[in-house]
Amino acid sequence: MRCLTLVLLVACSGPSPFSVVSFNTGTTEGLPHDADMDDGYTSEQATVSDAHYGDGLAWPAAVEAAQLYFADAQPDLVGFQEMFWAGACPDIPAEHHEGWFCEDWSDGDPTVAQVVLGEGYQVACHPGKPDKCLAVHERFGAIDGCEEAFCLEGLQGAEVDGCGSGARVAWMDVVRPTGDPLRVVHIHGSSGLSDEDQACRTAQFEAAFAQVQTPTVLLGDLNTDPGRWTDLDESAGAFAELAEAAGLGFMTAVGANVEPSYGGVVNIDHVLADSHIGSCITAGIDEGSTPVLETTYFDHHPVRCELE
Repeated sequence: MRCLTLVLLVACSGPSPFSVVSFNTGTTEGLPHDADMDDGYTSEQATVSDAHYGDGLAWPAAVEAAQLYFADAQPDLVGFQEMFWAGACPDIPAEHHEGWFCEDWSDGDPTVAQVVLGEGYQVACHPGKPDKCLAVHERFGAIDGCEEAFCLEGLQGAEVDGCGSGARVAWMDVVRPTGDPLRVVHIHGSSGLSDEDQACRTAQFEAAFAQVQTPTVLLGDLNTDPGRWTDLDESAGAFAELAEAAGLGFMTAVGANVEPSYGGVVNIDHVLADSHIGSCITAGIDEGSTPVLETTYFDHHPVRCELE
């Protein structure tokens, strides 16, 4: 009877719930920045952002807004796409530092990702792509192979030949205090709908799903909609098929009838997992939520999922 009791206790004491955020923090010139001239961000600033900051998160008001969002959300795992890499500041002309993150940044200071997340997080980025990073809170675990608070190329990555430089797919193994294993796969798919773009995304998705093991969380900006575009974009259909074959389920809403979260048209920011159930909220889209920033700046909304 004692043995039976022990078995029951083990069966009932599985891994605790945890939260995940995926957030493309970039901006674009293609938004109506001058529609409200009093909101603090103009098309002139958008031009500077595009030319010198790669449209990554570098405008201080947006950095502060993201910081407030994460202070409230306090996720265990985070995936960032289009996060400005502060190490590029010395290469940006000094006249374009004022009014941007580079104005007060010096070598050795926290990066934008670290500032946004605050204390307690470990951050590591894709090989060759410092604008794409994963983070884990110390209460949840540590990034295997990364010994510092910030590891510039601390993730393992897969680069697809002919599809740009650096790894748009990367992954980490989280070393958890509980001993429970977890792999996190992060992807930022190539953009565009040309045949070449679709082929690149398909290859990137194949590289991402090749790293799936049990258990795995996969997240990121797919740059395609695997619920709406399966007949329009071969990579969307490939992603849906690969997810099913790998046994990963969508934690985020997917399908033709869900509320679009990007451009009022599609859902391209997703979180998937195996052996988990979950619920997600997209800030500024789902009922009861508010946008990270009212100013016309971000062109994506962070998605936050509670998994168990």
